[in-house]
Amino acid sequence: MGQIIVQRDGAVGTVVISNPAKFNAMTAEMWRTLPIRVAELDADPDVRVIVLTGDGDRAFVSGADISQFGDERTDPEALAAYNAALDDAFSAPLKASKPTIAKIRGICMGGGLGLAAGCDIRICADDARFRMPAARLSLGYNQAGVHRFAALIGVQNTYDIFFTARIFDAEEALRMGFVSRVASVDGLDAAVAGFTGAIAENAPLTAKSVKLTMNAYLERLGEVQRPDVQAAIDAANLSEDYREGVRAFGEKRPPRFTGR
Repeated sequence: MGQIIVQRDGAVGTVVISNPAKFNAMTAEMWRTLPIRVAELDADPDVRVIVLTGDGDRAFVSGADISQFGDERTDPEALAAYNAALDDAFSAPLKASKPTIAKIRGICMGGGLGLAAGCDIRICADDARFRMPAARLSLGYNQAGVHRFAALIGVQNTYDIFFTARIFDAEEALRMGFVSRVASVDGLDAAVAGFTGAIAENAPLTAKSVKLTMNAYLERLGEVQRPDVQAAIDAANLSEDYREGVRAFGEKRPPRFTGR
C-alpha cells in the first residue's frame, strides 16, 4: 500500500506521495494522511516552503486508486466520507500558511490534477502528461474544485479538460496557465530548488499575507454552493454510469454510458 513521506532539507519541506507500483495512485488512507503531513510541515518554524511531489520518475499522482472504489464509494454515506477526505487533501496545500509548490514529473491525472491545482505554484518537467478523466468514469466533480480550475485556467479551458477528458502535455499546461514553468527532465530539480531557494530567502510574513489575500479572493469566486448543482453531482456519483465506468476501467475497455 502507498504512503505519504515527509522530508526536510533546510527551509524546504517535501511531501512525497509514494505508491510507485501504481504510478502513485492515492488510496483512501493516503488521502486522509496527506493533510496531516502538510500540517506538520506548516507548523515547523524552520520550514519556509512546502513541495509536493511523487515518488520516482513516472508520476506525480495518477489519480485515486480506483480499485478501492467498490469499497469506499458504495453508498451515499461511504461516498460522503470518501469525498470529505478527498476535499481535505485537495485543500491542504491551499490552507497551509506557507507557499506550496507542486513538482510534477510524468503522469498527473484525475486526483493528481486536483491536488496540483490546490498548490500555489506548479512546476513540471517536459515529460509531464495531464488529464481530468472524470467524464470517463461518470464522476461528479465537486463545485469548489471546478471553481478553482476556472480561476486557474479560465472557463473555456476548464470546459475543455472536463468535457473531453483528453491528455494534454506540459507545453499546453503552460499555455493554459496551469503550470508556471516547464523544465527539462534533467533540469527539474534545479528549477524547483532555485524557486524554493528564492522563496526561503524572502520575508515569510509577506508570503503569508499574500497567500491569505489570494485565498480570500479565490474563496469569493467559489463561495456559491448551489443545492441543485450538488444534486447533479450526487446523481453522477451514484449512477449506473458510474458503476459502468469503474467496471470498464478495471476491465480495460471503453465504457458504455447510457445517461442513467
